[in-house]
Amino acid sequence: MQQEVLAVVKASSPRRWMGVGMLSTVGFLVVFVALAAPPEPSWQVFLFVVGAASFWLAYRMWQATSDWIELTETELRTGAGQPIAAIEDIETVERGAFAFKPSNGFLVTTRQSGANRWAPGLWWRLGRRVGIGGMTSAAETKFMSEILSVMVAERG
Repeated sequence: MQQEVLAVVKASSPRRWMGVGMLSTVGFLVVFVALAAPPEPSWQVFLFVVGAASFWLAYRMWQATSDWIELTETELRTGAGQPIAAIEDIETVERGAFAFKPSNGFLVTTRQSGANRWAPGLWWRLGRRVGIGGMTSAAETKFMSEILSVMVAERG
C-alpha cells in the first residue's frame, strides 16, 4: 500500500551541476599539477589520491542528487524507498541559523541512533542526527521542516 507523500525535497538542477562541476574541476586541476610540475614522488602520489578522491566525490554527488527525499505520515525516506527516520522516532527539528545543519536545510534529532549514511548534497546521518539539505531548494526544505515540526508537536 502506498502512503500519501506530504512533501518532497529534490536537488536543484543548477546547484547539482555547479557542485559536481566544481569537484570535477578540483580533481582535474590537482591531477594536472601532479603531471605538469611533478613534485617529489610522495607529494605526487598525494596529489593523485586527492584528485581521485575529488572525482569519486563528484560521481557520488551526481548519483545521490538524482534521488529525492519524501515525507509521509509515518517516515522520512528517499525516493528509492530507503528509510531515513521514522516519524515516531523524531525528537526535534532544528532549522535555526546556528543549528549544525546543511545549507538550505534542517537538522532532525532522533531518539535512537541509526547507521551512519551520507548522500552528498542531499542528506546525511551521524548517530542520532539527520541533516536534510545541501543542494536543495530552500523553499522545499523549509516547507518539509515546517510540516515535520507540526507532526512532532501534535504527537506531543
